[in-house]
Amino acid sequence: MVLAENLGTGLVSNLAFRPELMEYDSNYQNEQGNSPLFRRHLESVADLVETHMGREGLVEVGCGKGLFLDLLSARGADIRGYDPTYEGDDPRIVREYFSKALGITGRGLILRHVLEHIQDPVAFLQELKEANGGGMIYIEVPCFDWICTKRAWFDIFYEHVNYFRLSDFFRIFGTVYEARRTFGGQYLSIVADLSTIRVPVRDPADAAAFPDDFTAKLQPRDVVNAVVWGGASKGVIFSLMMERAGVIVQQVVDINPAKQGHFLPATGIQVKSPQQALAQLPDGATIFVMNSNYLPEIREMSGHRFNYVGIDDE
Repeated sequence: MVLAENLGTGLVSNLAFRPELMEYDSNYQNEQGNSPLFRRHLESVADLVETHMGREGLVEVGCGKGLFLDLLSARGADIRGYDPTYEGDDPRIVREYFSKALGITGRGLILRHVLEHIQDPVAFLQELKEANGGGMIYIEVPCFDWICTKRAWFDIFYEHVNYFRLSDFFRIFGTVYEARRTFGGQYLSIVADLSTIRVPVRDPADAAAFPDDFTAKLQPRDVVNAVVWGGASKGVIFSLMMERAGVIVQQVVDINPAKQGHFLPATGIQVKSPQQALAQLPDGATIFVMNSNYLPEIREMSGHRFNYVGIDDE
């Protein structure tokens, strides 16, 4: 990982990224919708989409397993989706990358947690503009300013080649209808006019701030029976780096059934359901929660029996 700010565009990306190493197919599991908290976030995003784009002629590019598409559809939206990782049989979802060759256009495009995976995000947005003939677009990505402020070293991982700041989108688009931080500041939510896309120009007064002490919290810990709650990318990185720092993670917990029973890369730790893991834990065991947004529901689910550490709030 070699993060750098482009001195022409001002965008931050991983210079060591090699796209040929990435493969997104039906085995790619990134669904968070099993959490009530995250579903409430999706409802707020749906409100934002409806306010600016309405419910007619929507297209979700990179719709994943179709959760957000289903949510919008249940609210009366006319929507189609495109994603090669889709596993179901919904005729509204095509297992392909959205492209001009498909001949599909929409009044509004939805791009949730896609742009951080694209090596040249501006060129990709320009392709969407040409394929769709303009229109409005909703974009949701992780917030790099939040990552830096929280010293969230576990939020830097290979699948994310780009790291966006709110100001980036005011330089990428000539017209931005709404731009705000969401999900406790962890995400950026942008609504913009796709036809106004342009190559951004770096503002020297808005240089990216790379903290010198970014990995200060990555250190050995005196912990017995360490458990990680969250088996997605954060949990993978945290478990691996803790192991290298001398802390052995005993168990990994995730509420996503698609992850349960499988093993984390590198460490080989098996992911268990909350029911499996909690039954084996003694009272007072330390649970490292990969996202502090979920602390209240995890405490409730586990009966307030343990020592809970929100790693982004330390």
